[in-house]
Amino acid sequence: MPGMAFAPLSPDLSRQLEALGGQLVWRIGKDELSDNVVVRLGYASAAPRFAHLPRLRSAGDAEVQEAAQSGRLVIKWVD
Repeated sequence: MPGMAFAPLSPDLSRQLEALGGQLVWRIGKDELSDNVVVRLGYASAAPRFAHLPRLRSAGDAEVQEAAQSGRLVIKWVD
């Protein structure tokens, strides 16, 4: 978020986060029924289940940022 300062990550934590990031898949888009921006997140093993979820419309960077600032960003974990 703009204006926020974060402490530097330790090398060990940085490696762990990098390893976790390599195991995740995600989709970002606008919900068909609302103006919410949805982030679907899950392990790579859950990737086939993403295909069975309702479609998301395209959302640009500005729309994602505005949704985050206005509380319309929804994060959903996919098992």
